[in-house]
Amino acid sequence: MKACFVTGTDTEIGKTLVSAALLHVLAGQGARSLGMKPIASGAESIGGRLRNPDVQALALHSSVRADPDLLTPYLFREPAAPHILAAKAGEILDPLRIQSNFQAASKLADYVVVEGVGGFMVPLGAGQTGADLAQRLNLPVILVVGLRLGALNHALLSAQAIRASGLTLLGWVSNQVEENMLHAQANIQSLREYLPEPCLGIIPRLHNPDPNERIRLAALHLRHPWPA
Repeated sequence: MKACFVTGTDTEIGKTLVSAALLHVLAGQGARSLGMKPIASGAESIGGRLRNPDVQALALHSSVRADPDLLTPYLFREPAAPHILAAKAGEILDPLRIQSNFQAASKLADYVVVEGVGGFMVPLGAGQTGADLAQRLNLPVILVVGLRLGALNHALLSAQAIRASGLTLLGWVSNQVEENMLHAQANIQSLREYLPEPCLGIIPRLHNPDPNERIRLAALHLRHPWPA
């Protein structure tokens, strides 16, 4: 079983797009692939159950089906910082619980893609951050760089934090979130020069209104992070 932890330079920069696209690539190669998003916020009640679009995208593009509560033990209705929502609900975002769920999920698949929440250092409460969760899972990290003004600084700081945590930066993916960004290609070249880890994909701005079609299109721009 191989697994990775997908983080990003910020929130809303394409972690789900990349995670689901990676699952799509793996499933297309006949692998048993499974996506986890242990902490998610922003959901609506459908059929008496909270539904989050990121969680649903990961499930749709996984080739293995599993209990949603196993894959997302912490799901909140409001679209806000999870540690604030957890405190409001009287809960603690417990890394041990997430680790236990991951270990159970890892027995079901050949590949597990764990999508983090927010950026790498997002607070999780009780002095913990996303970095602590990644360390607890002890997984190599894929960094999604949201290509927009300021991305270079955010990418280099995030990469530095990942390395300082003792984790392996498996590679990085550029995702163009700012449609008319000036000098986008020059920024990508700078990422290549300053990040020694491999580039696993350059995703252009995707305009298809169907989110699942965008995931399929993004998959065309990714390379396998675990080459045979």
